[in-house]
Amino acid sequence: MVKVNEHYARVGNNYLFSEVARRVREYKATRVGGRNVISLGIGDVTREIAPAVIAAIQEATLEMASPETMRGYPPEAGYDFLVNAILEHDFRARGVTLDADEIFISDGAKSDTGNIGDILGTDNLVAITDPAYPVYVDTNLMAGRQIELLPCLPENDFCPPFPARPADVIYLCCPNNPTGTTLSREQLKSWVDYAIEHRSLILFDAAYEAFVSGTDVPRSIYELEGAKRVAIEFRSFSKTAGFTGLRCAYTIVPRELVVAASTGETVSLNAMWRRHQSTKFNGTAYIIQRGAAAVYTPEGQRQTREIISYYMQNARIIKEGLERAGMTVHGGIHAPYLWVKTPAVLSSWEFFDLLLNEVQVVGTPGSGFGKAGEGFFRFTAFGKRAEVVEAVERVGSLF
Repeated sequence: MVKVNEHYARVGNNYLFSEVARRVREYKATRVGGRNVISLGIGDVTREIAPAVIAAIQEATLEMASPETMRGYPPEAGYDFLVNAILEHDFRARGVTLDADEIFISDGAKSDTGNIGDILGTDNLVAITDPAYPVYVDTNLMAGRQIELLPCLPENDFCPPFPARPADVIYLCCPNNPTGTTLSREQLKSWVDYAIEHRSLILFDAAYEAFVSGTDVPRSIYELEGAKRVAIEFRSFSKTAGFTGLRCAYTIVPRELVVAASTGETVSLNAMWRRHQSTKFNGTAYIIQRGAAAVYTPEGQRQTREIISYYMQNARIIKEGLERAGMTVHGGIHAPYLWVKTPAVLSSWEFFDLLLNEVQVVGTPGSGFGKAGEGFFRFTAFGKRAEVVEAVERVGSLF
């Protein structure tokens, strides 16, 4: 008789964003006329992809029409032209030294942050910030791991406390999704030191690093001494360059990162991840990798910076508008997310229903990101300017 992974029962039936979409569909189906529904909920991009990227994808697509230039299966860790561009622009330009065989191109940071657990034992104690992007918690519950949640609240300036027991694996996201807050260089260094002391592994999600301004917030954990001994970093082109529909990301697994096996021997996580990817993944499409490489051209850099600036201007409009309405707003400075305290005694989902039914604005209930998210609400800056302005006016009219 077929057996199933019974740990899946530990995960709720509805994925957070699927539940949001379901409620919006039901609302639209029962409503006749009225204003349009404006969504500032899902973190999907709304601006066009940079022209330099589109041109590169088109050129690469035409290469597929000729037997001399057609490409088939890509290298499982990525083409050299993209890996080298990443090394030069994202790391060497900032004083971080990495090698090409420490970069792994993939189809998304969500996939990698979920799949990385395949190379880790199920008896690890995993510490995860609360609130958190759901994939961190859900995939570890599916694997049967024990989890300790680290509450990130206004009272601790959204800096996670150290776990009660030494953690084997630690998830950190900076800039943070969903709170839009960041860890300073000093705060992040304390976690690197903790991991070195306890021989822990940090899984560092830097998907929103391109939105960081200033120098106090590290763009990479490898800017900190010792991090290559204890950390894996995840990066994404989804928000940086609008690749939510194209799918391209990369993960850094330093060769220095080794752990002790039950046999007493040391094991290279770099080698294990390479084996994982060559077994379970056929690589990211050539035309997509050409598009990603175009992000690093002078035109691509200028165009993507303009798009990021557009979203951060949206964030400023949301933050200032909601604060004028008397609401407490966190984030939105180094990230495209705003973490808003729900008014009065409304729960996160009650506030969702209020906004949808009264002013036709959609956000994401904070409780969907974890227990510590109850009483908060996430808005994203990934909207069209006119709709962002109108949404803020609509929400402000309630208070």
